[in-house]
Parts: sequence; structure tokens; C-alpha cells
Amino acid sequence: MALSDPAPGAISALQPHEIAAANALVCEAGWNQVDADWRIFLALGQVYAMRDGGGHVVATAATLSHGQKFAWISMVLVRGAFRRQGLATLLLRRCIDDLTARGCVPILDATPAGREVYRALGFEDVWGYHRLALQAAAQARIAPRPHGVEIRPIDETAWRDICDYDAAAFGARRDALLAGLRGRLPGAEYCAVAGDRIVGFLLGRDGRVASQLGPLIADNDEIAIALLQRALAAIPAPIFIDLADTRSAVLGYLSAAGFAPQRPLTRMQLGSGDRFDDPLRTYAVAGPEFG
Repeated sequence: MALSDPAPGAISALQPHEIAAANALVCEAGWNQVDADWRIFLALGQVYAMRDGGGHVVATAATLSHGQKFAWISMVLVRGAFRRQGLATLLLRRCIDDLTARGCVPILDATPAGREVYRALGFEDVWGYHRLALQAAAQARIAPRPHGVEIRPIDETAWRDICDYDAAAFGARRDALLAGLRGRLPGAEYCAVAGDRIVGFLLGRDGRVASQLGPLIADNDEIAIALLQRALAAIPAPIFIDLADTRSAVLGYLSAAGFAPQRPLTRMQLGSGDRFDDPLRTYAVAGPEFG
């Protein structure tokens, strides 16, 4: 089986009515995204698609810009019968060319197999994290409450401050993305407040395979664990969280609750350079598709 014209000119934008076809690629790959995730990309970013001779979507890639400095590349998917024809490389190059033409540094999160492909395209390692999975009910573990910190459900009065706090830690404003995640997993939506300051927050979303926790941004380990404790008491398994490799205290807490490592991922950016986010406050990412 082959494309009628597997050339760069065959790449065009995914249309809203093709979301189901794009999500069929997710299902085939065993990934966790749902229709709502594709809608975020269509609303805030760009989704490229390649089609077979009958006009059916057989490959995708997406970009999501965060301000003017950097942008994510993700959702690189190819239907099984069309793999090893260079379609993923064509889509990646289209994403890279479009982002660099706008002055954005391309960033992506790579599996071990994908990492070697991306290195050949000029991407360099920045930092690593692991996907942790909880398959059964979380084992109750009460952590000490951080002194002077209150854990609250997120409401409108705190939302603007949460977005400001996130922007300082992430390295760019992503208010629209956070708004697109908000409400999809209410049991995960908490903020940490000390006096009148936001000192941490957690969001989550529903998924095809499991609920996904993240982003998790916090001033310290105790706050991060307190946020997770509230969420784990409200959300049934299965649950995924993509935790930075440097977070050994939080890893210990999650391991005791029943989480197990599923796969490593490496955050990579095109060319060398410093990471954009704050390593001291970044605990768990929103996911490899969003950053």
C-alpha cells in the first residue's frame, strides 16, 4: 500500500471533520489522547496530515507554539501499513521549517527509539522524565501538610494568579492551553496558597487509556506531594503522570502509592541551548504532546 504522491506537497492541514480519523491513529499506536486533545491543537496550533489516494488520513504531526520563543512538535503518527515510507520525516521537516521560519525553537519529547531519529535531525537532549502509571487503586499514604500552605480547589479567583505563576515557571504564557485542560479532570484541579501567593498547582485531563495528571508546578517537594495527595484521593486508576527524573522525593511518594515506571522520555530542542522552564519548580509536564 502506498501514497499516490508521498511528497512534501501532499501535506496539508487536518480538517475538523477528520478528528475521528486522526484519533484512529492514536488508537492504533496505543496512545492516550482523545478528541479534546486534537481540538486543542486545531484551536491553538497546527495539525498537518498526509492522506492516501482515497483521501483518508494516514499520517499526522502537530505543532503548538508557546509565545514567540519556542514551540512543541508532537502527534507524529503513521498508520501501520504506511510506515517506513519516510512520511514521519517529511512531516517533521515541515514542522521544523514552519517553526524556524517564525523564529521559534522547536522542542519535542522523545521516546528512546525516537531520540536517535531526532538527534539525526539536529535535536539535542535538554532533560529527562519518566511516565509513571498507577494501574490499581492508590495505596493511602498521608504526607505532612506543608507549613503555612493551604491546598484548595482551583476557582476563578485564583485562576489569573495560577496562569501568572505557570508562565514564570514554564518560560512562556500558555493560558489558553491551561484553560483547554481545565475542567477535564476536576478531581485533579488544586492550587497551593501561602498567604496571598500561589506556590503550586496541579491540573489533569481525561485520556483514552488513563487519566493524566499534569502539569504539576510547585515551589518545593512538600507542596507537590500535598497536591498529589488530594488528587489521588479523588481520581480512580488507571492514572499516568510524567515526572521529572530529578524529583526523587516525589518519585518515592508515588512509588509507595503504587505507581510504576512505564517509559522514559527525553525533552529535546533543536540545537543546543538552555532549557526554557524553571527546573526548580517543574515537577510533572502536561504531557509529551503539550509540553
